[in-house]
Amino acid sequence: MKWLIGDIQGCRPALERLLALVEFSPSRDELHCLGDLVNRGPDSAGTLRRLIELGASNVLGNHDLHLLAVAAGARPAHRSDTLTELLAAPDAPLLLDWLRGQALTRQVEGWLLVHAGLLPDWDVADALRLGAELQALMGGPGWRDFLPQMYGNKPAAWDERLKGADRLRVVINACTRLRFVDSAGRMDFKAKDGSGPAPPGLRPWFEAKGRRSAGQPIAFGHWSTLGLVDRADLLALDTGCVWGGCLSAARIDGGRREIVQVRCEASQRPGSM
Repeated sequence: MKWLIGDIQGCRPALERLLALVEFSPSRDELHCLGDLVNRGPDSAGTLRRLIELGASNVLGNHDLHLLAVAAGARPAHRSDTLTELLAAPDAPLLLDWLRGQALTRQVEGWLLVHAGLLPDWDVADALRLGAELQALMGGPGWRDFLPQMYGNKPAAWDERLKGADRLRVVINACTRLRFVDSAGRMDFKAKDGSGPAPPGLRPWFEAKGRRSAGQPIAFGHWSTLGLVDRADLLALDTGCVWGGCLSAARIDGGRREIVQVRCEASQRPGSM
């Protein structure tokens, strides 16, 4: 069986209960995570160790990249971070190297996996190609030099002519931070509304007019205020585990859909990332 799982954010107890509930076996099953494996929850290090043990694959989320930036000295830790134990662990280099080798976008059983979203101008091939550009950089010797340039909200729209840090920043922002776009396809990072009406002039990225990835099944996390979305072409699986909600998983193999959830006891307050 092939399972997708939403944002874990260091909530290893909830992960263990979910694995037990679906009777997950690494010799038989596959686990594919939708990013934000770490931070804000109680056991980020244990979560990474467990996922490595299970042979899980992951698409990078904003909290995962934040961890790498903090570890590289490119970004200070936030007051609400819960990364100290991981960064001090004897096996931290191994855990960080594993995380750094993960993809930004991935395709599994016909589903495109991404942490946050896609820009309207991108089709599936674009999303995979651009994700591979970041993965190649993160796997090379210059990854630490890039991380200080990763942050910022501009450029706000895609242009194939973009190069260097500007190009990768747009790709990272779309794939790890996106919720809303305007009518011109520009990213907005202020609005974090959920299931209600979109703010004036904006719409969820998956409802953008002329979206080139329309019709492609896409699974994502990141948007806890949106909640669970279970459509034939769209799976949203961040259901606020670290905020006291649920940890959610979806089985996607063999044409069968099954959603499994466990409650999480974490009671953090939503942060800014």
